[in-house]
Amino acid sequence: MNDTICFDFRNQGKDMQENKDVERREVEEKRNSSRVQATFIKYFAYILIFFGFLYFLVRYVFPMLR
Repeated sequence: MNDTICFDFRNQGKDMQENKDVERREVEEKRNSSRVQATFIKYFAYILIFFGFLYFLVRYVFPMLR
């Protein structure tokens, strides 16, 4: 008895491709220079206000405490 086993490999590749869940991720580089400039101006204003407040304390408030 010569038993041969035949497999049908034609649809196996298609089934394997259909069963795969592929998640695609797109990475966008943020190059919005106006947003960077606005942030820089905002933090520069914070620093300027902070040093202005310190100047006010040193110049006017501390001499009154003596």
